[in-house]
Amino acid sequence: IRQTIGVEDDAFNTFFSETGAGKHVPRAVFVDLEPTVVDEVRTGTYRQLFHPEQLISGKEDAANNYARGHYTVGKEIIDLTLDRIRKLADQCTGLQGFLIFHSFGGGTGAGFGSLLLERLSVDYGKKSKLEFTVYPSPQVSTAIVEPYNSILATHSMIDHSDCAFMVDNEALYDLCRRALDIERPTYTNLNRLIGQVVSSLTASLRFDGALNVDFTEFQTNLVPYARIHFPICSYAPVISAEKAYHEQLSVAEITNSLFEPANMMVKCDPRHGKYMACTLLYRGDVVPKDVSAAVATIKTKRTIQFVDWCPTGFKMGINYQPPTVVPGGDLAKVQRAVCMLANTTAI
Repeated sequence: IRQTIGVEDDAFNTFFSETGAGKHVPRAVFVDLEPTVVDEVRTGTYRQLFHPEQLISGKEDAANNYARGHYTVGKEIIDLTLDRIRKLADQCTGLQGFLIFHSFGGGTGAGFGSLLLERLSVDYGKKSKLEFTVYPSPQVSTAIVEPYNSILATHSMIDHSDCAFMVDNEALYDLCRRALDIERPTYTNLNRLIGQVVSSLTASLRFDGALNVDFTEFQTNLVPYARIHFPICSYAPVISAEKAYHEQLSVAEITNSLFEPANMMVKCDPRHGKYMACTLLYRGDVVPKDVSAAVATIKTKRTIQFVDWCPTGFKMGINYQPPTVVPGGDLAKVQRAVCMLANTTAI
């Protein structure tokens, strides 16, 4: 997904380009080595939205094999993909960087994903690359070779990515079951949760607010050393419409729930490590005074410890645009929400 940040241009132009006919086309490319998933986009509800050239699919998948995704099958499609990305990048007035979404368990996500990152480093040296990576998890596994794929992908990512936000399916399944009372969560439920986090993260690029956070600021604030760039995320309130009706969900309350291990988007208990950096992104009806009070309370807790070589600073961002929800989705429409990105040694 491409960024253009221009003074004169409206914020939505960050993620969409406007055609002469007044149609808005997302600055996004979808790639898969086999056609079924991308075909669903081609025939789905939003098929009118995307430029057909931005939906790229091959003929055979990587069969959960990193080497096939990175070397054999991936090699045939990488140049086409980079060509499409180049076209999108050329339309930007000020390219800031890339957001890359991929999984680490499969051959395509891991193998082709890391190949793409390596090539982007060559072509767009200094542009930032932020990733959302879906890691395999112990309980929820689709392939026996997931650990191999993720180790190989992580190896290339340490050098070629600037910041990788961790998500794993098991944590999301548990969140859906526990917080949203969905007995058998589907990938749609999981994706919507990830969508909320991505939305909070990019809100600062799309709307204005009191404390704005920029693309490069994420790296400055979350990454103490270049190789340690794997923050974990949590989001609050994850709550169903029935429950939201009975709760007030104040700033202090949602801020506290961010630090609960059960609310993390990845199965990782931050109490087993120390924090190196922490960013809180609020959106909706939030005033800086409440945020400062909530953070002051958190700092007094012994459970949240920072490493001694890093200042115990919380970076805050506030956007006045309230969180939106998918119509007919699982999450309740709330007045305020918050997303935490934390770099912790527990990961």
